[in-house]
Amino acid sequence: MEPQLLHEVTDAVATVVVHHPAKRNAMTAGMWRSLPPLLDSLAADPRVRALVLTGAGGTFCAGADISTLRGSPDEAQRLAVRAEEALAAFPKPTLAAVRGHCVGGGAQLAAACDLRFAEAGALFGVTPAKLGIVYPASATRRLVSLVGPATAKFLLFSGELIDTERALRTGLVDEVLPEGELDKRVAEFTRTLAARSQLTQAAAKEFADGRTDRDGHWTEQARGNGDTAEGVAAFLERRTPRFTWSVSASG
Repeated sequence: MEPQLLHEVTDAVATVVVHHPAKRNAMTAGMWRSLPPLLDSLAADPRVRALVLTGAGGTFCAGADISTLRGSPDEAQRLAVRAEEALAAFPKPTLAAVRGHCVGGGAQLAAACDLRFAEAGALFGVTPAKLGIVYPASATRRLVSLVGPATAKFLLFSGELIDTERALRTGLVDEVLPEGELDKRVAEFTRTLAARSQLTQAAAKEFADGRTDRDGHWTEQARGNGDTAEGVAAFLERRTPRFTWSVSASG
């Protein structure tokens, strides 16, 4: 099978799989290009309430396919940044499910997700210093916001890999699961996400990401929908709420 991004939608969760097993799921130029339009289509799909990004087989993503850097490194970086920003801007909750190596461009993609769950034994690295590449400003700032300046500098300066224990301690990952339990936990957690209010999630995502120009928008969205009334009623009636506000329908 050619290197590509596979995807499916099951039980309100879209799963995007980085598939290039011959090179430990390294991202080719075509794969970088295909991610933003794929994310656009999934964001517009009313069935999708959360998104999981993972890698085929036993590794997440070993970064960019280095052969793509021989022709035009600047263009390769632009493609990666465009994909990273599209993932960060996805309006519904995103989760990176990480096994094995999550390195270079793979770490860039994982950091652009809202959350990261990893299987014990996974390894993380940010490796531009090994290639003499200036890491993108957007990716650097995002890394600093996750792990703080000291750990970001350690990763960027050295290019060394860190294990899940250190990744969890520094905030690079949110949960570490024993071997064989990652899929079960991701499925369980995304079912929880899919059951919650998209209104709450979408507003919280923008606020947490630092956007400051949409306070009025979200106030109006809260006034003009029934999610709050439904949530309160469901709580008092001891039943599961049926939230109806949708990112896809709101535009």
